[in-house]
Amino acid sequence: MVYKDAKVYSDGSHYIAIPYYPKPKRRKTLKDTNTQKGDNGYEEVNLKEIFEQTYHESQKLKKSERKDFIENAIKPYIENEQLTKQFVDENIQRKRTNAIARKVRLVRKMNLQDWDYFCTFTYDSQKHTEDSFRKQLTTCLRHLATRKGWKYIGVWERSPEKERLHFHGIFHIPNNAMIGELVATKDYNTKSHRMQLIYSNTHFKSRFGRNDFKPIAIQQDLSRALNYVTKYMEKSGEKIVYSRGLPTYFKSDILDAEVLCVYGVDDRKLILADNFTCIKDGEIIGTVSRENIEQMNKSN
Repeated sequence: MVYKDAKVYSDGSHYIAIPYYPKPKRRKTLKDTNTQKGDNGYEEVNLKEIFEQTYHESQKLKKSERKDFIENAIKPYIENEQLTKQFVDENIQRKRTNAIARKVRLVRKMNLQDWDYFCTFTYDSQKHTEDSFRKQLTTCLRHLATRKGWKYIGVWERSPEKERLHFHGIFHIPNNAMIGELVATKDYNTKSHRMQLIYSNTHFKSRFGRNDFKPIAIQQDLSRALNYVTKYMEKSGEKIVYSRGLPTYFKSDILDAEVLCVYGVDDRKLILADNFTCIKDGEIIGTVSRENIEQMNKSN
């Protein structure tokens, strides 16, 4: 038996294949719009927008206070306490489910790439406004990805005390594709209250300000970088920023003899042998490796 055109990803230890299955029908939930009588009759209220804004505001509160805060904001638009609680519960669950899905997608994208640096770029008010800093740094990184093959995954966040805007990212920079120079300098770490050695890039320092390029040498470094990005993604609610060309899966036909076992909901996932065969459009490419994965069709 051959599983045709399955999606394959790495969980960090094994390659996992997902054969094609039809998607289940979406469960109906309480509508995201409602009507609220105003001075000029009835007007439509977008409950989802109100929830999103209130949910974001609630992140500054204690966990025990967040749900009540959101429900109190929604109550005036749903004239039924039970339906209010149902709407809030459904949307909080949606946010949690989406956060898990984003983290899963992030890990799968990371495990299909090699990474070199964990970088931080900090907003400098002497060089930019916050808006120009965000826009121009985004444009710069996009051009480096297109022209020099840089790859990155990152998130915007603000420091807890001064709320200064940062960009944290995990980067792959090909050989001979680094711009500027990395200069080792000593800097004071406000968290550990000690001096530390950082590697600052001259190109980014002159155009954007303070930056730090931390080499990723071992898997533990990558795990710490992943946890760092994930923490700020969940805390700030910011979307993850990806460079183009970062797939979540590659596609391959899977031979039944190379399936170690099935698992997951309804046994819909296949754990593959570490040396399984990559097969593209019926043609054997070779044993799974970084080089052979590059030749396979990709998917998100």
